[in-house]
Amino acid sequence: MAPARTPGSTAARKGRLSRELVLAKALELVDAEGLDALTMRRLGQELGRDPMSLYRYAENRAALLDGVTELVLNQLSIQPKDPDWKAQLRHIAHSLRSLALQHPNVVPLLVTRPLSTPLGMRPLGTLRPLEQILSLLIEAGFAPPDALHVYRAYYGFLYGHILNELQEFVVDPEENEALLRLGLHRLPPREFPRLRSLGPDLATYDGSAELDQGLSILLSGLESQLSVHAG
Repeated sequence: MAPARTPGSTAARKGRLSRELVLAKALELVDAEGLDALTMRRLGQELGRDPMSLYRYAENRAALLDGVTELVLNQLSIQPKDPDWKAQLRHIAHSLRSLALQHPNVVPLLVTRPLSTPLGMRPLGTLRPLEQILSLLIEAGFAPPDALHVYRAYYGFLYGHILNELQEFVVDPEENEALLRLGLHRLPPREFPRLRSLGPDLATYDGSAELDQGLSILLSGLESQLSVHAG
């Protein structure tokens, strides 16, 4: 009788491990089951390896989380030499949104992980988007301190939008317009007239269009600021 196959036994026969393979499996696990599922023991099971062998690729779970963050952000395409800085910022925004929708369980890492690590000690892959966007803005004519302010405002808006959009799906992905409007109609009319009247708009949320509208407001303001400084 053939021996029973264990989780990850196929992966174990594919040759030697690499950091790329370990992180790819870690991301796959997070995508499927969430951040809490990512432990050295569980990852070792998925790879068909002794968990102790993984420490040569990530010294601890925190390093694994950093590596997963880098792996996702490395997929973000940024062209810092693009002369059309507004089009590039719009492209980056939609790319980040797309990555967030593909890997919603990683979003908490993108938003909160940097808070636990001083800027200069963060993994280089997590700092590269910052460096590239600063270069893009400075090449466009922003003074370096202004470019940093723009980056902060830009990413603050992006992460806020992404968290809001993910909530639209996480709270109740099966909710339809009729149920939503029924729920809003339970609100006291005198206290929530605006919210009640926006029922149809709230029920037909379009994340991509919402992002574009917010970007148009943000980018037009940034452009006017740049014009003032140029003048």
